[in-house]
Amino acid sequence: MTRDVVQVADQWISSGIDAETIAEIEALKKDNNALTEAFYKDLEFGTGGLRGIMGVGSNRMNKYTIGMATQGLANYLKKSFTNEQIKVAIACDSRNNSQKFAQIVADVFSANDFKVYLFESLRPTPELSFTIRELNCHSGVVLTASHNPKEYNGYKAYWNDGAQLIAPHDKNVITEVKAINGPGEVNFESKPELIEKIGSEIDAKYLAEIKKISLSPDAIKAKHDIKIVYSPIHGTGYKMVPECLKNIGFTNVHVVEAQSTPDGNFPTVVYPNPEEREALKLAIEKAKELDAELVLATDPDSDRVGIAIKSDDGDFTLLNGNQTGSLLVYYVLRRWEELGKYKGNECVIKTIVTTGLINDIAAHYNVKSYDTLTGFKFIADLIKQLKGKEEFIIGGEESYGYLIGDFVRDKDAISSCAMIAEMCAYAAHNGQSLHDLLIEMYVKFGFYKEKLISITKKGMQGEQEIAQMMTDFRNTPPTSFAGSKVKEVIDYQLSIKKDLSSNTEKAIDYPKSNVLQFITEDGYKISARPSGTEPKIKFYLSANTKLNNAQDYELKNNELDNLLNEIEADLKL
Repeated sequence: MTRDVVQVADQWISSGIDAETIAEIEALKKDNNALTEAFYKDLEFGTGGLRGIMGVGSNRMNKYTIGMATQGLANYLKKSFTNEQIKVAIACDSRNNSQKFAQIVADVFSANDFKVYLFESLRPTPELSFTIRELNCHSGVVLTASHNPKEYNGYKAYWNDGAQLIAPHDKNVITEVKAINGPGEVNFESKPELIEKIGSEIDAKYLAEIKKISLSPDAIKAKHDIKIVYSPIHGTGYKMVPECLKNIGFTNVHVVEAQSTPDGNFPTVVYPNPEEREALKLAIEKAKELDAELVLATDPDSDRVGIAIKSDDGDFTLLNGNQTGSLLVYYVLRRWEELGKYKGNECVIKTIVTTGLINDIAAHYNVKSYDTLTGFKFIADLIKQLKGKEEFIIGGEESYGYLIGDFVRDKDAISSCAMIAEMCAYAAHNGQSLHDLLIEMYVKFGFYKEKLISITKKGMQGEQEIAQMMTDFRNTPPTSFAGSKVKEVIDYQLSIKKDLSSNTEKAIDYPKSNVLQFITEDGYKISARPSGTEPKIKFYLSANTKLNNAQDYELKNNELDNLLNEIEADLKL
């Protein structure tokens, strides 16, 4: 044990917690492993904030860990905004306990004399980000575990710019949380007069902003009746996505009925994750039945979107996050050129593990591109830094999250659904399918293909195994992948880039992060990164080749698949 879990459990028991929680802790004491998993550490903010399995304990999502996180955040806000009436906004998704947890957060904030804007029912995460700036809030919280399995919940904290907490704020909040000596120091005494319910009036303003980013209203008008199938996968998009699509002009949207009701048990899927083929199964079946053009599916808090497009044989092809992101960048930058919108100071932002195709597309349109660490909060922070100097157009990350415009400062599946549907209408208006547009992009800019390998290792032992894997890669790095020599090793933890051909090192200007990247002589990129929000280690593989014409697509696609399989084999996982 890394700490005396019995002692921590006893401290909880003596801190004034409710009788039900005490009984659950006493029951845990009869199972040493269960007690250890529940108390061996405190939940900490990662790239997505606080996230964990729901249950009793310092390492679990419950009334008291949420209360301590909120009290710590409240204490930090008081120090950061002295002599001000501090205002916060709160939202939640469809997960079990999310609304209960949201009320607890509201109670604690109001007990600290904060003005609280609490959504009257579940809302998408990006709408919470929008609301913070719309209502001039100092902070905000959304209760969600995004696309994690049903036993998880989470707590995403936001700053006054509408973006998730980054350094130094995230670390400072954790310091404040750690300074709280147990649940007994949390002020749970709600002041209802300080809590204001919000809802439809914010929805209308948010939808109006999404409508403003439309680039092809004529195409939508001409192709308003293209068949679109949408699944909210039992999440918060159930209302907002159909309304959004209707608001910009689409008239033939079909919602997957079996997945249209918010439900924290996610009864029709194994994981409520639009990255998983299985999660889109019902939507694709409905699309085939209707002969639709496009399938859209959002995760429980509607910040990620997965899509399937009709291929030449009439079947549906699922696009990965890199493909959808690249298509969006291609469409948006192309339309900006066609509409004469460029002023010469525009930019695109993506993460370091997202496809390099986006950089190539941006370069073609003379738009500057930036790479940030993984986690949309870093994209949001760079948007803020560049404000007034460069205009952010679009950005995204391979994990199915995209952002168009900057009225939201987090990934936004609602506006992304609108832009993807518009892109489909634009292609149709020009006699193309999205599949045609995808291949056209590869012919113009290069055929990039990526593969994600995700290895789950749960619990304290799993954390240790993941740490050892990263240590091994640092101490004995691979020398080649698929016969291509490694020429560069980038270590974001040590902030160095090693050039193996010249045996030289140089510093890189990124915040420290436990990520390793290997770049080969043929341009293959392999990234290793432990997840900040899940008990996983992820490997991102990327390779590319030239595609001279559309007829060679299948041939080159198979070649890249084989190449990525060789790279995976060389990782020796």
